[in-house]
Amino acid sequence: MKQPVASDSRDDTELKIGIEDLLGYFAKREERDASNEGFRIGDLAREFGVSLRTLRFYEDRGLISPERRGTTRIYSRRDRMRLRLVLLAKLLGFSLTEAKQIIEIYHQPDGRTKQMEIALERMEEQRILLLEQKRDLEESLHAMDVTLEFVRDSLKANAESR
Repeated sequence: MKQPVASDSRDDTELKIGIEDLLGYFAKREERDASNEGFRIGDLAREFGVSLRTLRFYEDRGLISPERRGTTRIYSRRDRMRLRLVLLAKLLGFSLTEAKQIIEIYHQPDGRTKQMEIALERMEEQRILLLEQKRDLEESLHAMDVTLEFVRDSLKANAESR
């Protein structure tokens, strides 16, 4: 079973935006902001329910690349879209490295179609992996329940024999 790499998957993001919101963007492209000025770090943090630290972490990993104006980070529409894709990938259980690989395909020849085809293939693989993890988790929970009952019964029997 594939295990996430600790340094790759830990970014302290508590995702506060749902899958419907993330996918809804792709269905309604008119959502794009009319402003050409870009987005500040606080704007994106609020919109996507992530911390400033998370955005800086994603920047360090090369997932987003804001423009610098002095000490201010200005995120483009491209950065905003990449952030959506990163959060979507994270929600689907992909590592940040896997997310970046899928996102980068877009910039190859026939990138959009190729990106969608590879994403579909990877999502199907990821679904199988998640189902295996779910099965493993259910087995562990069952074992935990049986063990808890055994220990409780043993403690009760010990207390009664005193």
